[in-house]
Amino acid sequence: MRIVVTGAAGFIGSHLADALVARGHTVVGIDNLLTGALANLEALRGRAFEFLQHDVTRHIAVDGSVDVVFHWASPASPIDYLKLPIQTLKVGSLGTHNALGLALAKRARFVLASTSEVYGDPLEHPQKETYWGHVNPIGPRGVYDEAKRFAEAMTLAYHRAHGVDTRIVRIFNTYGPRMRLHDGRAVPAFMTQALRNEDVTVFGDGTQTRSFCYVSDLVDGVLRLMDAPTSDPVNIGNPREVTIEAIARTIISLVGSQSRIVYRPLPVDDPRQRRPDITRARTLLAWEPRVDLEEGLGKTVDYFKRKLGI
Repeated sequence: MRIVVTGAAGFIGSHLADALVARGHTVVGIDNLLTGALANLEALRGRAFEFLQHDVTRHIAVDGSVDVVFHWASPASPIDYLKLPIQTLKVGSLGTHNALGLALAKRARFVLASTSEVYGDPLEHPQKETYWGHVNPIGPRGVYDEAKRFAEAMTLAYHRAHGVDTRIVRIFNTYGPRMRLHDGRAVPAFMTQALRNEDVTVFGDGTQTRSFCYVSDLVDGVLRLMDAPTSDPVNIGNPREVTIEAIARTIISLVGSQSRIVYRPLPVDDPRQRRPDITRARTLLAWEPRVDLEEGLGKTVDYFKRKLGI
């Protein structure tokens, strides 16, 4: 198939493009490089991959046939969407509209990268796809949460009104190689600090929880969803729940660091707990994560060591 991936130069987008090309598909990657990097696409050089530098909040034109559109473009870490609030809202609204327009024009399947952030600071635990969420629409994180909630609504509107064949994946915390050193999310932040023997910064008291999924498992789930006969949202993430302090201590131990943990105030509306119910993914996709946390962190540390020249 010929497949378009918006946000292809990003962390997950580039791994998705790699997996699609490895399966024999031709990929057209689109990215404006606002938070992505061409270095993430080096493995695709000379292969069945074409890159278009373009802002998807403007009309998307792709010559020739297209079978699937993966809409992955968006700032995705708090450090990005707090710095780029307007761009985040625009890519979730205008960008989603334009990507859906491309899918409609090409009669292509459409796969939306949504997020566990649509659940906000959840009052239901673990989070099922039927949960509507607990989101502050006017808080600083609302620009990302509501952009993705709008994107889901727009995707289902195109499905119902225009018959576009759509998929929605709700991505939970994902980590692995190609995350940026200063991404701002827990794993890259802790690894960078620990490898430099700096203080490891934990926000809040460290008892808040997350569920970390290795990127290869996430991509496997996404590709299974692409082929599955469902338009309903599907959680893809690792149901193993760990505290933020535990993940920090695990990383410090893993790299043999002399770092100590320091605590800072919890950011506004930061979720206290996050864990996916993956019953739907298990049932519909026969999917569940296979890479355990220690193995995945080991692979990620190797990448960060190379990036830091250690």
